[in-house]
Amino acid sequence: MKKSLLFAALVLGIAALACQQKPAAEATEGEEVAPVEAAAPVAKTSKDFKVSKATKDSVAYLVGVNFGSFIKGYDFGDLNYCQIKKGMRAFIKAKGNPRDPEFGKQFRIDPNEMNNLFNSYLENRRQEKLLANKEAGEKFLAKNAKKAGVVVTESGLQYLVVEPGSELVPASDKDTVWVRYKGTLLDGTVFDEVKPEADSVRFTLDRVVKGWTEGMKYVGEGGKIKLFVPSELAYGERGPQTIGPNQTLIFDIELCKVAPFVEPEPVEE
Repeated sequence: MKKSLLFAALVLGIAALACQQKPAAEATEGEEVAPVEAAAPVAKTSKDFKVSKATKDSVAYLVGVNFGSFIKGYDFGDLNYCQIKKGMRAFIKAKGNPRDPEFGKQFRIDPNEMNNLFNSYLENRRQEKLLANKEAGEKFLAKNAKKAGVVVTESGLQYLVVEPGSELVPASDKDTVWVRYKGTLLDGTVFDEVKPEADSVRFTLDRVVKGWTEGMKYVGEGGKIKLFVPSELAYGERGPQTIGPNQTLIFDIELCKVAPFVEPEPVEE
């Protein structure tokens, strides 16, 4: 923002300076001034459009960024970048029409196999993550259940009351709560949080994951609770990219306010 303002100020300054500058030859009163002929346009050559090395490097960098977003977006994982470079060079040097059946014979692997190979690879990665995350979660919860103060419910949810709070406890799935919280993965990665200095956020308990719907009923207004949520009570296999599939989640929650649900009075016909 500062750079834009600085640039604008510089342009205005140059414009003002140009307005203040005196013409080289001012006409005296009654003296005719000869019209100034416009200079003939100079024809451009190919050199005028030659791209600088800096610009070419910038374009190359952004091509890499774009390609990186593709790799990350589809979760290809850690690929061999030497092979990526070889594939790119092979395609750039390839001759003929890509729609020609003979075109693919110029490559070590026929590009027509791309969809099948990609889909198989990505599905294997997904299944590996599903099982690995589930196994890690089960191992963690089995060990965590033995810690002092941790309570295990019938659903499999585990919780630890840090501060019990008042006697006003959410009782209905339709109750509204105002909270500050921090959500982490088992490795400590923070995937979501409300900063302690920020305003609390509002949730209706039937609009959150099952672990929250149940867990918030074990703490009172003004209290703090730690929830250890198995994947089946969280996002399951459909976890967003920032979380991943079958992840067991940990939430540190401060319950700031509770608004019990009030059944609306029936409207008379």
